[in-house]
Amino acid sequence: MRYDRQIKFKGINESGQQRISNSTVGIIGSGALGTHLAESVARMGIKKLIIVDRDYVELSNLQRQSLFKESDAALSVPKVVALKRELQLIRSDLEIETYISHCDAQLLEEAFMQCDILLDATDNFETRQVMNDFCYKYNKPWVYGACVESTYVACPFIPDITPCFNCVMGILPVMNRTCDTVGIIEPAVSLATSYQVMYAMKILTSTEFEPKLVFGDVWQMDHTTLKFSRMGDINCKTCGDSPTYPYLNLREDQTMLCGRDTVQFTTLNFDQNQIIQFLEERNIEYIHTPYFLRFKFSNKPMIWFNGGRLLIHEVKTVNEAKTIYHQLFG
Repeated sequence: MRYDRQIKFKGINESGQQRISNSTVGIIGSGALGTHLAESVARMGIKKLIIVDRDYVELSNLQRQSLFKESDAALSVPKVVALKRELQLIRSDLEIETYISHCDAQLLEEAFMQCDILLDATDNFETRQVMNDFCYKYNKPWVYGACVESTYVACPFIPDITPCFNCVMGILPVMNRTCDTVGIIEPAVSLATSYQVMYAMKILTSTEFEPKLVFGDVWQMDHTTLKFSRMGDINCKTCGDSPTYPYLNLREDQTMLCGRDTVQFTTLNFDQNQIIQFLEERNIEYIHTPYFLRFKFSNKPMIWFNGGRLLIHEVKTVNEAKTIYHQLFG
């Protein structure tokens, strides 16, 4: 039996496995954390997996982002496409729904309402704030995770049981460095996702436990856990007495991607044929894939994704990207 060893574990057993087998999990991000999480929950036996990621595979990803291949990097395959392909080789019966997109409130409300739990594998504070508001508004648990250099952190947030992400931010380890500037080692990824999956297992099997913030440094072999159940703020706009969920109403048309020297534009009102015509009229060479158009303007690499999202690479600020954008599109 496929899940025999998991069922024999007294913390899960037959009833727990049944709950897992009927569950739907959402993962926000398909980088280092996201690929590890996706493989783990797929092997765990969940019914359905929903994944969103806005990026494509690059050679520097292969050191820590599991399941991706050199060929994926050479072809700039979108991460969710490559991940879905590999997951289906592991579990042919797993239902997988993917989105090559920026994760915002609209996408969460359209695609992730069916989830029993959300797992954080994003790389930025703003998306986590949107996730936090979404989950507390719609009563869905989520598990925070992050890692950089050799440090890792994980923490479960459960509506009506724990304070939310906003209330706990003051004790979260500072993660304002990025993998692009200070690097990362794979064991830190593995520890962060191991704790995230452990929390997911407990939540999906309805196991009672005391939520704790877990963090440490694998290189220094340091590890700490903190209780945070008493940190709630009655005035919190997400989990307080009169929540307003402000991040569900925010719309950012331009976003600086973490550590990437890349700015994302999300409000292009062109379809693919219009973009191709636009480029050809200006004699701009482009590469056409099933997922995006790649071209250069003002010596800056750009990628236009089907659906209207644009990435401008090799820029240092949003204002620099805006200038190039307006030079291109007027």
